[in-house]
Amino acid sequence: MSKIQAVFQQLKARNQAALITYITCGDPDLNNTLSLMHTLAEQGSDIIELGVPFSDPMADGPIIQTAHERALAHHISLDDVLDTVAQFRQSNQQTPVVLMGYLNPIHRMGYAAFAKKAAASGADGVLTVDCPAETIDDLQQALKQNGLDCIFLIAPTTTDERIQTIAAKASGFVYYVSLKGVTGSSQLDTAEVSRKIEHLRSLIDIPVGVGFGIRDADSAKRVAAVADAVIVGSRIVDIIGCNPNNPAAAVAPLAAELKNAVAAARNN
Repeated sequence: MSKIQAVFQQLKARNQAALITYITCGDPDLNNTLSLMHTLAEQGSDIIELGVPFSDPMADGPIIQTAHERALAHHISLDDVLDTVAQFRQSNQQTPVVLMGYLNPIHRMGYAAFAKKAAASGADGVLTVDCPAETIDDLQQALKQNGLDCIFLIAPTTTDERIQTIAAKASGFVYYVSLKGVTGSSQLDTAEVSRKIEHLRSLIDIPVGVGFGIRDADSAKRVAAVADAVIVGSRIVDIIGCNPNNPAAAVAPLAAELKNAVAAARNN
């Protein structure tokens, strides 16, 4: 059982959804990234998504695009990201870390080399935004051979046929994009999300996390009532961008608020 699977199993036993938080590695710098990871874990994040900076993050909105630009201004590489995970693991062996990014840096490093280095660093899963299920076999096999979960996005427009293709290759959890748009969009329809999750569960037997459009405790609580995980990124990254001198202290209150909301979602 992977570390990600174990977290979901433990939370299911408590009738709780997971809180998954996203930050971009190297934004505003590597030292602050490490502090942010520890703070998010301390405030209750069950899984941390660590963004790999990329020059053309086409699935992301302006907030996370700008975070990628800030990280790339410091020349943050994929190796730097893996080194940061390894440093995090020196004092935190419990909180799963998912590397989230785009295929180009992984392809350049080589799938086998990347998977081996990612596993050695202490990463637990990989989500490559722009690598569809139909062409991911070589990377997916490399990840599987190194004990890493291969995580996929599913959109509102994804067909049942493609969902079944994803289901055959996915592990850990799937990331349901609740909106037709980029990260940072805000028109969240919880009733529609609930209907979609019910349908996904008829086709997929691993947890379903929901992201895009979740920005506060209220929206997190509503989604946590129906989903296996609540994923928050743009709101956190926005706070980081506004507080570059001490982003961890600025993010901590929101992280705690989100965790409390998610934990309480099914207790009513």
